Parts: sequence; C-alpha cells; structure tokens
Amino acid sequence: MADGQDLARRVRVGLGERSYDITIGAGITDQLGSLLVPLVKSPRVFVLTDETVAGHHLETVRAQLSATGLNLDHRAIAPGEASKCWRELEATLDWLLEAGAHRGDILIALGGGVVGDLAGLTAALMKRGMSLVQMPTTLLAQVDSSVGGKTAINTRQGKNLVGAFYQPSAVIIDTDFLATLPARERAAGYAEVVKYGLLGDAEFFDWLEVHGEAVMALEPDAIAEAIARSCQAKADIVAQDEREGGVRALLNLGHTFGHALEAENGYGPELLHGEGVACGMALAMRYSVRLDLMTLQDAARAEAVLKRAGLTTRLSDLAGGPYPPSRLIAHMRQDKKVRGNSVPLILARGIGHAFIHPDSDLADVEAFLKNESGR
Repeated sequence: MADGQDLARRVRVGLGERSYDITIGAGITDQLGSLLVPLVKSPRVFVLTDETVAGHHLETVRAQLSATGLNLDHRAIAPGEASKCWRELEATLDWLLEAGAHRGDILIALGGGVVGDLAGLTAALMKRGMSLVQMPTTLLAQVDSSVGGKTAINTRQGKNLVGAFYQPSAVIIDTDFLATLPARERAAGYAEVVKYGLLGDAEFFDWLEVHGEAVMALEPDAIAEAIARSCQAKADIVAQDEREGGVRALLNLGHTFGHALEAENGYGPELLHGEGVACGMALAMRYSVRLDLMTLQDAARAEAVLKRAGLTTRLSDLAGGPYPPSRLIAHMRQDKKVRGNSVPLILARGIGHAFIHPDSDLADVEAFLKNESGR
C-alpha cells in the first residue's frame, strides 16, 4: 500500500542531532518495515506492549517486520496505570538484558501512554540508552505522551516522579489503531487535543468547536488533521524547550489539578488520565476567571467543548470521588515545582492565551476548590 505512505502527514521535531519525524497516516503500519529500515542495526526488534493491545495489533506488526527480514521479540504487561511502576521497569530491563539486547537494537513502544512511558524510561536506562520508536495506539498517546521525550514511572509519593528526558528515534502513528479504542478512552485522549487549542491556538480551538464531533467519530480527514495539528503544536514547544525549563510548562495546562485528582483516586480505573486533565483544564479556566484573568464566557466555551465529548468538568460529578479539597492540595504539594506555599499553575487570559502563573497561592487554590465542591 505505497500510496498510504505517500499520503502520510509528517511533523518534524527539531532538536538538532536528536531530531526525528512523526509519521501520521491511516494504515501506516503497512509501511512499518520500510520506516524502520533506516534505523535498524540488527535483524531483530523488541516490542513492549500490553495484553490488550497485543491481542489487537501485535501479529500485524510482527507480519510487517517479518516481511522486511526483522524478527520480533515482545513483552506484554497488564494494561493500566498500575503497570507504570518500579516492578515492571525492573522486569522489562531484565527481559532485554536476558535477551542480550544492546544499544543499537530498537525498542518499540506499542500501546498507550503507560507503555510509552515505561518503554521510554527503559530505553533511557538500558546500557545508558538504546534506540526507541513510539507506536502509540491511543488518541492520548498519539497527540501527547509519545512526542517530546518525557518518560517516567509512578511511585507511592505521586505520578511521574521518577523519569528521564529521552527522545525517540521516530514516532509512527497509525490512525486505524483508534478503531479498537473504547469510546471512553477516545474522549480522554480528545481532552489533550482540546488542550492545544486552549493553550496557544485559538484558531484550532475554533476548528474543534465545529469539527469536534467528526474527530470523535474518527472521520479520516478530521482525525488526521486533529492529530497533525496537535503534534505540530507540541513539536514547536519541545523544540523551544526540550527539558521544561520555560515555555514547555504550558503543556501542563490542567495537569496540576488532574494529577492531584488521579492521585486521590489511587490511579484507579474510575478516572482515566485524560478525564482528570479535562476536569483540571476546566478548573484552571474557572480559577483564571476567579483571578479576573479571563472572561466567564471563554471559560464556558472551553467547558462546552469538553462536555460535548462526554467529559466531566465539575468535581462533584467526577467519577472515583469524593475529592476533598484538602486532600487535593496535599497531592499538589508533591508537585516537583512547588515552592513553599505556592505552586505554578498554567492559567489563561483567554482561549489560546495560556501562561505560567508561577506563584499561585495554595491557600487560595484550596478556597477555590472548596467553593467548586460545595464544601
């Protein structure tokens, strides 16, 4: 299906000698072998996946690699956030070491954000760095976690507290993978798409107001456009600030609130990452209104786009609760960027005009959350 590759969209992540392409297309897995040939140094490829994704896509990947003369060795972990942990990191490293993997071998992350994060950190640690290719299978991973090189595992103290910046050699996004994605996970990923419009691209947000339903329905042109524009937005920010020393923090819009919600839920299945981020973004917009930074009308527009995708924007309605404000603040204090009694939040002066508010007072944030939750 050579035409599939010809029609693929490409986004370049410009990082000097660490630059790489994001290739986006329907059925692009049919071209997997040819996409990997420039990267391989031995006739074997390692694939980390999860049990659910393996059932859907592993044999297709194996067949494409085999057709190019590449052998596949794989490891499948249990699906879910609980697998992003010390135990699975150690087991994955042991698997590679016992198989005799070396730095020139490729580790493919075939799965969602959990697989991508675990594979990324594994690749960074494996003999001080083996080649990594991201093949994200969820919308959230396709537009966010597979791009930019942030890798991490969770600990008892919080989410993503142990990790490394480690860029992949390539990101290969097959939009056909999304057909097997449950509607709930599709909506969770869509929250990250909306994020790019809210933080820096009002025109893209306007486009989502019109085409959001088509994106959610996986209409080919709409989903490809949404993914490409999201990846381009992230690539532009990462190229400016690879290690989150400045502007890259904008990508955390909704995440400080969202991570606290996930932690209070115990990273359980009742609250997906994107669902926490969606509610977190709505909270950030309303907190911006509280500080007289943006209008109530703009906050309502943001909330409406999220709600149309079936996402929850109010604490009292959020699954996995209750979410006591004092507990959320306790989790926020674990944030890597907290200083004293203040935390940096990504707030907004309007749709597409997010900024870093470096010293958000935690006492005021708690008062806001109490008002939000009716406590």
